[in-house]
Formats: sequence, structure tokens, C-alpha cells
Amino acid sequence: MKNIILLIALFVSMAAVGQKLNNNKKAIIASVEKHEAELIKISDSIWALAETAFNESESSRILADYAEKNGLTVTKGVADIPTAFTATYGSGKPIISILGEFDALPGLSQKASPTKEPLNKDAPGHGCGHNMFGTASLGSAIAIKELMEAGKIKGTVKFLGTPAEEKFFAKVWMVEAGLWNDVDVNISWHPGANIEADVQSGLSLIDFIVEFYGQAAHASADPWNGRSASDALEIYTTGINYYREHILPTSRIHYHIQDGGQVVNVVPDYSKLWVRVRDPKRKVMLPTYERVKKMAEGAAIMANVDYKISLVSGIYETLVNRSGGEIMQKNLELLGPISYTEEETIFGKAIQKATGKEEVGMDSKISPLRETEKNPGGGSTDVGDVSWNVPNINLSVTVAPKDTPWHSWAVVACGGMSIGHKGMAYASKAMGMTMVDLFENPKLVEKVKEEYKTRKGDEVYEAMIDGPPPIGKD
Repeated sequence: MKNIILLIALFVSMAAVGQKLNNNKKAIIASVEKHEAELIKISDSIWALAETAFNESESSRILADYAEKNGLTVTKGVADIPTAFTATYGSGKPIISILGEFDALPGLSQKASPTKEPLNKDAPGHGCGHNMFGTASLGSAIAIKELMEAGKIKGTVKFLGTPAEEKFFAKVWMVEAGLWNDVDVNISWHPGANIEADVQSGLSLIDFIVEFYGQAAHASADPWNGRSASDALEIYTTGINYYREHILPTSRIHYHIQDGGQVVNVVPDYSKLWVRVRDPKRKVMLPTYERVKKMAEGAAIMANVDYKISLVSGIYETLVNRSGGEIMQKNLELLGPISYTEEETIFGKAIQKATGKEEVGMDSKISPLRETEKNPGGGSTDVGDVSWNVPNINLSVTVAPKDTPWHSWAVVACGGMSIGHKGMAYASKAMGMTMVDLFENPKLVEKVKEEYKTRKGDEVYEAMIDGPPPIGKD
């Protein structure tokens, strides 16, 4: 009897939602569902390929080919990046763009299993769910294209295939190439462990490589003839670790030692580390970066070696747009929560057990629109650079159990099975419905743009890059 009551309540809820959906939004949902099997196949193919930054040739091709198959005009190799592309349809204003990422992370290969088990040992894996990211966004763009083709809405939809978000941050070069110059509003989403219209910022960051050059010598017979690049590296990292006490609690400094010497009986003449500085505000992050650079010079002096600093890339914090968030929020409430089967819930709880989390399954409710935090913490994304050049509306959708550690095998596992598939389809619908609002109502577009102008103020965007995209570099 209880199950029957719940089923009746579900149908009543669905009917109520259906009454609030206009015909164009119903068409978006129908389009995503029509293409869903193919979208899942694309996502699973990209999941299995697991190609890393600037190496996503097959992943990019699969998405571009599907866009072209569905009538969008594809331009490949934009911004001098072989795996970046655009797929557009329509003409005139408004121009609404949508982002699609598809790069994987090194070393996270995992089967679609709730216990840690690599698919291919030491291979990459989609620990941030980008196999679903690009696919869902393309599904939205195709749904909008079909509405335009039917004469229901007017304007231009522009899907951007954006590689290398996990390293190098390709969107910075794409912004510099002017790919958002004519865009009115940008839409983005990210796989997550909850459903919400995302009105929180992220952290700005800068990435750079520090290399030390010394003199090799026998570590026992004549170490006095050596100048140790490894000594410089250790002095430098020690300095960074002492400096942590004297930076703001909002700031972060990370480093990864990439070469500290090869054998124990040689005074190493070369060492290398990758350093990253972050803060919620770029204007706070930059002075910290300058100080950390000076510390490399100090370490080189102390070890009597030479040094070199090479900028990799840098990105802005995300410029929040609450007006856009409110539009997205209404569409999430129209869609309602995601429902899961018993098998999916068991899978999710097994993931939580394996990662030491409370076994509560997925968080599928619609989160309320939160207040925007001053210092939100968390991660960084090159979506930030896009958001300083065009208004950005962002979304998070559940693709993994609550409290799942991100950038981990657990996200990879969920992204290759139905929990991830459901989140992907949901995101595609929500973004498509939000784009419908913007295409139908010019006043909403203007409201979003006005908030963008107010929040940006008089700050002039300056890309933190040096030279062409580092294609083919480690």
C-alpha cells in the first residue's frame, strides 16, 4: 500500500511539473531523451579513452563528429589548439554559448566498479567527470538547434569544445583568440555530488615550473666538486613550507617534485618542480606568486646553482552571476530530483563505504540557491577566464554519491555507469531549458549582462599566459 501511495504522489508531482513546462522546454526534454542512448555511448567512449590535456584527439573527434552529424557547423583546431573546436547553429542575436570539457586525469584508471580496481594500470581516468561534461553540453546544444530548426526560437547557439582544463587551462588561449567576443551569455556545468545552480566562485591560480642547474660530481669521491640542484630544490620547498604560516588562510601553495635527481651516488646537476599558487582573489594571489618566485632565487644563491622559472598558465576566479543562477534554479525546480534504482543506491553506498564516508547514497534533491560566499575555497577552473569576458551561468549536477572524494577513482567508477549517465542527461535538460529562457526573453539576457558589468566593474581582464598553447608538453 505504501508503495502505491508513493507512486501516486510521484505521478501527481510529475503532472504538476508538466503543467509548468512550456512547449519549448518540453521539446528540450524530449530531444535529450531522444538522443540519450547515443549521448551515453559517446560519454562511455570518452570515459574509456581517458585522454589527458591536449591529447584528447579521439574524444574531441567523437564530439565534433556528432555535432556535425546533427547539423551544427563545426570548426576544428580553433585558437591553434588541435583538440579545441566550435559547433554552431543559427544566426543573429542572442548568441548563447555552452562549454564542453573532455580531458581526463593521469593515474586514475578505474573500472565501473564500487571497489578500487584499475581498468588499465597507471593509465588516466575521468576523475572529474569530463566525459559527461562535454557530452551533456553538446546534447543541450543539439536540443536548442532542433528548436531553432523548427522555427520556435531565434538566435545562435555555440558549443565550444574546450580541452585541457585539468592542466594548462586551454580556455585562456581560447579567450585570447576571441571565441567569446560576440557571445551574450555563456552556460556551463560541472559534474558533482549535488544538484544546484552554482553561484559560488572558485580560486584564481598560477602555475609555473622551477628548474635548478648545478654541477654533477661523485657523491662520495669528490662531492666538493658538485653543486647540487637537489639541495636547491630542498631549500626552496622548505622555504615554501615556512612561508605557509605567513600567507592568508584563503591562499594555497602546492608543489610537485618532478625531478630530484636520478641516483644516490651522484650529486645531481638538475632538479625540477611544478608550483601552484591560489587564492579566491587574483589581486591577492599575484603578490604571493611574486614572493614565491623570489624564494627560488634565494634557494639558488644558497646552493650556488642557477635557476629558471617558466610560466605554465594562470586563471581567474569565477565571476558569479546570481541573475543567471536564479534562471537556472527555476528550471531545476521544474525538473525535480533525480530518482535512482535500488541497484544504483547499493552501488553508491558501496562507493561511500570504500572511501570511508557515511553510507547514505546519492544526494538527489534540488539545493536552494545559496548566498554567494566571500571566500568559498574549493578548486579552480578556467571557466573563470570565460566569466570575466562574458556573463556565465553555472550548474552542478549529481553524478556520484554524497561526499565522494573528487579527482579520485570513485568518480571514475560512477562516470562509467548509470549514476553518471542519469546526471549527464539531467544536466543536458537543465542547461537546454535555461537557454530557452534566454532565447525567449531578451529582458533576462539584459538582466544577466547588467549584473556581469556591475560585478566586473572597471577591472580589465589580463590573461596570465606566456606564448602559444603548450601542445605536446608534459
